[in-house]
Amino acid sequence: MNDRIRRSLLNPATIERLVPAKLNLLLKITGLRDNGYHEIVSVFVPVALYDTLRIGKREGGIVVRCSGRQVPRGSSNLAHRAATRFFEKTGIDEGAEIRLTKNIPVSSGLGGGSSDAAATLLGLNQLWGNPLKRGGLSAIALSLGADVPFFLLGRPAMARGIGEMLRPIEEFPSFWYVIVTPPIMVSTAWAYRKAKLELTKRKDLDKIIYSFRRTDTNIPDILSNDLESVTFGKYPFLRSIKTSLIELGALGSLMSGSGPSIFGLFNSEKMAQEAGKMLALDTKGDVFVVKGLS
Repeated sequence: MNDRIRRSLLNPATIERLVPAKLNLLLKITGLRDNGYHEIVSVFVPVALYDTLRIGKREGGIVVRCSGRQVPRGSSNLAHRAATRFFEKTGIDEGAEIRLTKNIPVSSGLGGGSSDAAATLLGLNQLWGNPLKRGGLSAIALSLGADVPFFLLGRPAMARGIGEMLRPIEEFPSFWYVIVTPPIMVSTAWAYRKAKLELTKRKDLDKIIYSFRRTDTNIPDILSNDLESVTFGKYPFLRSIKTSLIELGALGSLMSGSGPSIFGLFNSEKMAQEAGKMLALDTKGDVFVVKGLS
């Protein structure tokens, strides 16, 4: 996972991680399984917008303390659920205290909860001497959510299936991103339920996959999200954010995940910063200017 890992010099039984958000540069629905899960093809890119996770050992029980933004508590919190599954899987009869500082907006399409869960699994596994191999961690991650396996990998990747089949994308181009997150929350489950299953044809899917095996692919040309029309249908004002990003010089713009976050791609930090300042003047919600991580 491409984040900073730091053991505390004051307490060797503590670990701290920077936990990145993600953007979907592509999200195509390709099928529906009997269990109700949607099969997808997606391109994930981690970005330098971080939660901070601090994990320490305790004699028993799991305690999650959060600050920064309102998040679910107790067993509804993904970090708590990840810790529970870790101890169940390993049989370790101890506990953990998890301190989470939330900077990534909740239910925003940026994957903050999934990233927190993956970082919790990796941190606990490191603290207890790596009792789980990659396969064991991945199995727990998938049981927690379709985006969680990506955050174990933590680099640009194409995901298939329900998110469990991951292929890193080599030499992914470096962009700056301006992310606008309006003050609304969108349920991922709702968005998928409302999506019309006009499934991506096999020949189009093959073309998409092939394009990411090339180093000269023009990324803005392939920006696409099958959930965008669903969320825009309920919140039409989101279209104006896309328009503003393009007018301010973005190479392309798209909604991430089920939204409501809208992002634009920029070749330079200067252009991204200038666009971010302009958007912050008349946009309700959060505006982030961040670099993609590779």
